[in-house]
Amino acid sequence: MRVLGIDPGLRNMGWGVIDADGARLAHVANGVCRSDGDDLAQRLLSLHFQLTDIVAAHAPDAAAVEQTFVNKDGAGTLKLGQARGIALLVPAQAGLHVGEYAPNAIKKTVVGVGHADKGQVAHMVKMQLPGVTLAGPDAADALAIAICHAFHLQSANTLAGALARAGA
Repeated sequence: MRVLGIDPGLRNMGWGVIDADGARLAHVANGVCRSDGDDLAQRLLSLHFQLTDIVAAHAPDAAAVEQTFVNKDGAGTLKLGQARGIALLVPAQAGLHVGEYAPNAIKKTVVGVGHADKGQVAHMVKMQLPGVTLAGPDAADALAIAICHAFHLQSANTLAGALARAGA
């Protein structure tokens, strides 16, 4: 299964693609979409175009996005929410189911603790995807989101299989 992870951001939207075969994970690609334009609408449109190209190029089977946390800057949170809308919209337009995970759930899945810093997340991503060259912290976070989603999909499939065997 090919999984796309997206770390939403208005200036920099991280993305990462992995292949998951059971417990085996393999890095496919990662990068950062950088918005450009003179106003919010143009910046969102540029993110939409870039992410659409990534989905077309890598043909993921599933996608996941980090949930937004509310901070003290209400205007900043709203702008991040709009970028997150693009991160949800593009995979949905491609017919993909989009998982959503809280930042602490992603960190707990990848690092083992829910309050890990960005350096710890990047380190564990490199451990789980040997040989990966990270395009930056946003790309590392996106790969962590993809790893988290792959893990949760595998767990759900294992549970569904066990329930099917128990009912048979």
